[in-house]
Amino acid sequence: MYFIGIDSSTTATKALLMDSAGQVLAVAATEYPFETPRPLWSEQHPDLWWDGAQKSIRAVLEQAGIDPAQVGGVGLTGQMHGLVLLDEAGEVLRPAILWNDQRTQAQCDEIHQVIGKELFIQITGNMALTGFTAPKILWVKQNEPQVYARVRHILLPKDYVRYKLTDAYAMDKADGAGTVLFDIKSRTWSPDVLRALGIDPAWMPALYEGPQITGFLSAEAAKATGLKAGTPVMAGGGDQAAQAVGVGAVSEGIVALTLGTSGVVFATTDGPFIEPQGRLHAFCHSVPGKWHLMGVMLSAAGSLRWYRDTFAPGMSYDDLLAPAAQVPAGSDGLLFLPYLTGERTPHPDPLARGAFVGLTVRHTMAHMTRAVLEGVAFGLRDGFELMKSAGLGKITQVRVSGGGAKSALWRQILADVFGCELVTVNTTEGAAYGAALLAAVGAGKFRSVEAACEAAIQVTGSTLPVQAQVKAYEQVYAIYRDLYPALTSSFKRIHELR
Repeated sequence: MYFIGIDSSTTATKALLMDSAGQVLAVAATEYPFETPRPLWSEQHPDLWWDGAQKSIRAVLEQAGIDPAQVGGVGLTGQMHGLVLLDEAGEVLRPAILWNDQRTQAQCDEIHQVIGKELFIQITGNMALTGFTAPKILWVKQNEPQVYARVRHILLPKDYVRYKLTDAYAMDKADGAGTVLFDIKSRTWSPDVLRALGIDPAWMPALYEGPQITGFLSAEAAKATGLKAGTPVMAGGGDQAAQAVGVGAVSEGIVALTLGTSGVVFATTDGPFIEPQGRLHAFCHSVPGKWHLMGVMLSAAGSLRWYRDTFAPGMSYDDLLAPAAQVPAGSDGLLFLPYLTGERTPHPDPLARGAFVGLTVRHTMAHMTRAVLEGVAFGLRDGFELMKSAGLGKITQVRVSGGGAKSALWRQILADVFGCELVTVNTTEGAAYGAALLAAVGAGKFRSVEAACEAAIQVTGSTLPVQAQVKAYEQVYAIYRDLYPALTSSFKRIHELR
């Protein structure tokens, strides 16, 4: 028996095919763009995800040469928080408003005012932030009333793919919590929040735990994808929860660190653990009956990609990073703020901006490159420090993954900035692999998500901190933490100029 995980991310839809032992047999991805039609906006048409899913599923089936009837289940994951609005017939009403869209600060303020900020945090586990789904719904209501009047279904990106596969309107509880329309303690939609915001509960999809079956492949979807009609489709999870499953971060004490376009520090908890000021995200996990804390920075490996594309277009990342390894820790006093698209943790500020600070004529491109790597590491440490100050239990291991984790230099910088061991695991496909594991659990191949991870995931490498570097970074990190408060008013004035 085989299992497929589908990951509909911001830049591509990936399909991963694994066997019943957890071995990856084939991976395929279909890339696509997203649009920024106005400052602070980020949108994408859902048809791109469905087209990508069809092509990628067909590609992995062809690569592996298996009989589609042997696929025992499909698990779904993808970018979180994006708003997909459908009408009565299930037709898309407008392009999806994505997780990195920053237009909704006024709606976030309104949510806090209407419900009360402290009460909202206690119900949902989070502040209302521009990235989340709830303020996007209010924005459409207030700015596109003709669209809002036709809304009958609200989905998240991966759940639109689910709808196209099964004709079912469904969502997993991990991704549902990320809408901030959830009562995180009871793991379901909050009637109080929906009522206060004037959102019809009938628009919200049915909810499932990560491994549960949400529907079965329709005949039409089977024809489009090459899979067999009737194949079960499991709930899966938002990309970060599925990523945590994919690296085995499913128990307390194991922290997942993701270096993707965004950067994430993720810790599993056995109960709903809410940071009192809402500076960390508290969501349900894809693991039934578990929750997680999460710190998110919006531009992690995305910062490096922007830097490469802007200053060294066409250069390979290996060639770009090699000279930076010869630059000392702290980049000779050059610091980088990675707030290229605003920020979420620990500064929920859509107007925060990126910056190089401390430039002199002595600095070279190698210094700038290393400063970018270090700035992202400092931003991730901010989330790590919040978890410790919030009283999270002992952290026994940090598992690093994502595209940026391929760099040995970046892994060493992270180990030195965090002051602890980082490990890599045998799985490199993160969220898509986690979705496939959840499908295998739902099909009965493993007795639990924890058992699936124990059987399929092993530690493959370790990066230990260098104490001299740790000491050097402590001094630089203290300066880094002073920069955002010092520049906040300037960021606001810069925005007002536009």
